[in-house]
Amino acid sequence: MNNAHYDLAHDLPEFKELIHVLKTSDGHFKHLFDEYNKVVKQIHRIESGVEQVADAVATEFKKQRLALKDEMLAMLQKASHGCCCNKQCSKDQAA
Repeated sequence: MNNAHYDLAHDLPEFKELIHVLKTSDGHFKHLFDEYNKVVKQIHRIESGVEQVADAVATEFKKQRLALKDEMLAMLQKASHGCCCNKQCSKDQAA
């Protein structure tokens, strides 16, 4: 597995600049981003054979990676639309 494949900015190039902005301005996003990178590194260690774990454990890491990515994607989408909170945006309701 190539770590670059799971790099968030590589996976979501349309949000590359916003990822940087949120990493530096939003503590929760930074925490999610850091956790995502830890999980990606752990998955890489497993898939490259450096660390042996049960298939169920590897699957849980992959689920965690996806959940973190989904949460960050939701934050990126809201931020890109000018929404400042995690609540349903009035702009979204009008659409």
